[in-house]
Amino acid sequence: MPVPEETMNRLRTVAPVILPSLLMCDFGNLEREVRRLEDDGVHALHLDVMDGHFVPNLTYGMPIVEALRKLTTLPLDVHLMISEPQRYVPAFVDAGSDVVTIHVEATPNPGEVLDQIHALGAATGLALNPDTPVTAVTPYLSQSDMVLVMSVNAGFGGQSFNPVALEKLSYLRSVAPESVLLEVDGGVNTATIAQCAAAGAQLFVVGSAIFRQPDYGAAVKQLCELAGGGIRR
Repeated sequence: MPVPEETMNRLRTVAPVILPSLLMCDFGNLEREVRRLEDDGVHALHLDVMDGHFVPNLTYGMPIVEALRKLTTLPLDVHLMISEPQRYVPAFVDAGSDVVTIHVEATPNPGEVLDQIHALGAATGLALNPDTPVTAVTPYLSQSDMVLVMSVNAGFGGQSFNPVALEKLSYLRSVAPESVLLEVDGGVNTATIAQCAAAGAQLFVVGSAIFRQPDYGAAVKQLCELAGGGIRR
């Protein structure tokens, strides 16, 4: 597995990066979906892990991460929407996660968990929900390779993009070290991605705006162009 610096430098080099949220892919044809995305110029994949406790829904766990690791060399950005993330971080890193993102709301000691992730050899992400003040993550910026700004509440489907994410992105871009990548997730589509990019986002998690389109490649290309970049193979 690449060291954290290699993973993050790879993403910085090709930013803006569109990260398909695999929660919406066809799991009955997982390898085919991955190959389509690779062929269409995608540079990383996003995995949403939900535990039914921190958030009300359940998704997949380590076996899917492990299966994907065997299918692709693309960076796996694993978003843990789970309680007590420190208990599960080692297993997710062992399964092949390149970036492990925890929620600032999910643990009383985010800094300790971020240090744990780094010690295990993965890059760190710190996420916050729309109702969480942005100042909740600022004490941990030096320990974070990435900050994930949620524009919807984690774990709930069918929500509209909350523009408070734009304010948080702008603030974080002004105070975070230049090395920290800013990611946005929730309601990111052709109508919202340009605003997110203008506010400072470099990584864009996208679900239905890719997987509900007939041509993944055309969708990714349009989104990347709207974010101010182009597909780099």
